[in-house]
Amino acid sequence: MSLIDKIKNAFAGGEDKELSKEFDAIIKKVFKEMEAHGTGYWSVKVNQVTTFTSEIKLWDDKKKIDFVVDCVKKSNIFHRKHNRYSYEDYGYQICNIRERFVDYLMKTKIIYEDVDVQRLVRTFKNNERHNHADIIAWPIAYFTNQVVKQYKNKTLSPIMIAALEELLASLEAVDRHYYRKTKAKLLDKIDGLLFQAKNGVVEVRPVLFSGEGRFSAFANKMIEGLTTEDKKKWYPLIAQAQKASGGKPSKKYLKESKVLIDALGTEKFKAVVNDWFLFVRNLKDKNEEHTSTHNGRVYTYNIREFLNSFSSDALKGFVWMCSHFHDATTIQNLAALAERCYKKIPGKGPAAAAIGNACLYTLSQAEGFEGISQLSRLKLRIKQSSTQKMIEKYLLAAAKEQGVSLHEIEDLAVESFGIVDGGKTELFDDYKGLIKITSIGKSTLQWVKPDGKLQKSVPAFVKQKYADKLKVFKAQKKQIEKTLTAQRDRIDRMFRANRTWNMDTFTKLYLQHGLMQYLAKKIIWTFTFEDEAQHLIWKAEAWVNNDGTTITPHPESTISLWHPAIHPVAAVKKWRAFLMAQEIQQPLKQAYREVYILTAAEINTKSYSNRMAAHVLKQHQFNMLAKTRGWKYSLMGAFDDGRYNEAAELLLPAYNLRAEYWVNELNVEDGYNDTGIWLYIATDQVRFIDVANNEVLDLVDVPTIPFSEVLRDVDLFVGVASVGNDPAWQDTGGIPAYRDYWQSYSFGDLTEVAKNRKEVLSNLVPRLKINKVTQIKDKFLVVQGKLRTYKIHIGSTNILMEPNDEYLCIVPDRSKKNHTENLFIPFEGDNGLSIILSKAFLLANDDKITDGTITSQILRK
Repeated sequence: MSLIDKIKNAFAGGEDKELSKEFDAIIKKVFKEMEAHGTGYWSVKVNQVTTFTSEIKLWDDKKKIDFVVDCVKKSNIFHRKHNRYSYEDYGYQICNIRERFVDYLMKTKIIYEDVDVQRLVRTFKNNERHNHADIIAWPIAYFTNQVVKQYKNKTLSPIMIAALEELLASLEAVDRHYYRKTKAKLLDKIDGLLFQAKNGVVEVRPVLFSGEGRFSAFANKMIEGLTTEDKKKWYPLIAQAQKASGGKPSKKYLKESKVLIDALGTEKFKAVVNDWFLFVRNLKDKNEEHTSTHNGRVYTYNIREFLNSFSSDALKGFVWMCSHFHDATTIQNLAALAERCYKKIPGKGPAAAAIGNACLYTLSQAEGFEGISQLSRLKLRIKQSSTQKMIEKYLLAAAKEQGVSLHEIEDLAVESFGIVDGGKTELFDDYKGLIKITSIGKSTLQWVKPDGKLQKSVPAFVKQKYADKLKVFKAQKKQIEKTLTAQRDRIDRMFRANRTWNMDTFTKLYLQHGLMQYLAKKIIWTFTFEDEAQHLIWKAEAWVNNDGTTITPHPESTISLWHPAIHPVAAVKKWRAFLMAQEIQQPLKQAYREVYILTAAEINTKSYSNRMAAHVLKQHQFNMLAKTRGWKYSLMGAFDDGRYNEAAELLLPAYNLRAEYWVNELNVEDGYNDTGIWLYIATDQVRFIDVANNEVLDLVDVPTIPFSEVLRDVDLFVGVASVGNDPAWQDTGGIPAYRDYWQSYSFGDLTEVAKNRKEVLSNLVPRLKINKVTQIKDKFLVVQGKLRTYKIHIGSTNILMEPNDEYLCIVPDRSKKNHTENLFIPFEGDNGLSIILSKAFLLANDDKITDGTITSQILRK
């Protein structure tokens, strides 16, 4: 048969029977080769098949195309005839070999003529694969990539244009959710070739964000509203962003992006992308309904979405492009975007981890310390272990570049915001804007008139004349609040880091630093010189000890955090009395920090502590708390993954130790959520590992401070995540077998946290409005109401009613007034104390309670 006859035969839909027989013989030969080697037919590695390398690979391109067409058609015939088959069937195995060869050959370089492209398009279009009528089930992506490479910037013939339009129409007909991303990329590539054919290579092809979604609609509307000239400069930028792939941008990607940004204009680019980042940061998750058709049946399912995959890829690209910029606004917006993208969607994981990772990369590339400062804050905010590792990697790289330690780079990176004496002032003509820090994470914004009087509202002329400056000023207020909270948490972790500073560094980075001095001046520090230690706090512009005596530390002193665990009880009590008398509220628990000293029982168990064992915790809450405190933990599920227990781990590099808190799954009926994760866990032992040899250390050999800090963390986990703290747990069913535990924990002995809380309450109660009807008895705050007497447990905050110790369930309302707000407490951050006082004020006037769920319990006889 001549070449012309073959072409005519192909377009007529006929086949070269001799060639078809040859192809069948080749496939059978491959089958026998694989059978001889015991290779699985479902995992054919074409380039390792001798028949391929010695015969098929040597064919000319025309014959390879004939082979692909033959394989596709015979695969379709098999599936149409055999709706049901075993994977062990000879026919299925032969079919599978054919399809593997089709996939592989479409990846390889084959020179296509126009008629070849048209023939392959129609072959893929008219033949099903595994009962999937969609053309996309075939290796269309590989085929399209080859066609685009060969025909880019070339004149297309009418046959070629028709073939591409036919392929475009076939792809547009695909309606399966999980192919949306692949489909969109293919459509874009084909559309690019067709646009070029009809408009020439000089004309800029309009490119907008692909897919239907909230971000696409928002961003495309912004682009469409621009001038024609600017739109033409945005189209290639969007096309470039949609090419973003992998974990980091290539140098080529960044270089090409810079050229495109310069053509548009840096300020124009930043203004638009920052609006996009803010839009995405404020997006809420939502349920999306999708349908899919298979074997003639339509399936409907729901997916909780944040961004679709098209938007995610493009945004990742634009985030990478921002690594060319180092301004505070862009950096802060990227940090906020990262935090939003790592927020978890139930049952799915981080909302958009790829964008979050891109933000971390770009922050790490920022000049100066602004990006490092944001990474340091995010390390405390983001709970995923893999993300924390990534952040630490970037921080370590920055520290190495600066020639300092990880702790030092974080010290250096803290922004001062121009704060002086706890406030920041900005001039707006003859008015002053004043940001004043009021507590950790809180500040006020006031305005000072020319006559010196204050007003809370923003002056009208400032809104009109200084709109942009005001926006920046308000953004700084939020950043000050966020940074202050992050730095408080960072200092709190330093208690287990064994850090020291020299006087010059400490003075510069803490005592004289606009933001850090707000924290540093309320913390007790140890100044050591020639083995003599002085423990001091800043008061009235001088260092004083717990007697109030002014002391000037030696200029060559070494400074460290004072820790109550290594000081006599009398000295600790003296510091507490001093803070109360001077009304110094520490930003974190230090003088009132819980201390855990080795017990006789722990000396006997030798290598482990059972002090926090045998508790029932809510696993998800435990997981969140553990990661907040820097521990690593993996949720346990009701499926066979080889685990029935797990250890939460904390690295203590300053002591070359690793702490472990072991927990077990609580295997009870229906004790897991929709994703198969156990709701509850039971706690076990705490132990310490020497990381040098990975051996368990005897507890007597563990230094005092890390031992105390680890036990304090573990006590926090139990104190917050225990089911005994849930006032509704018993009434809603809980786990019947563990109700005795709930009762014993809810009203049992006080933990170290609760003991400290009791000490604070002893000082507060006499100053309360309800002091005449409130008193502390043993482990309870007792409140004499009008109707009944109530005992609020100082640890769990749960309530018993006299005379028969009947349980009263009151679920705290976080929106209600905080009764500790106007009371002096020597440290910030005890939510349990606030709950106890709220309940006490409520029950002192129990005759005025209107909530039926509470009154029905109180009046029950």
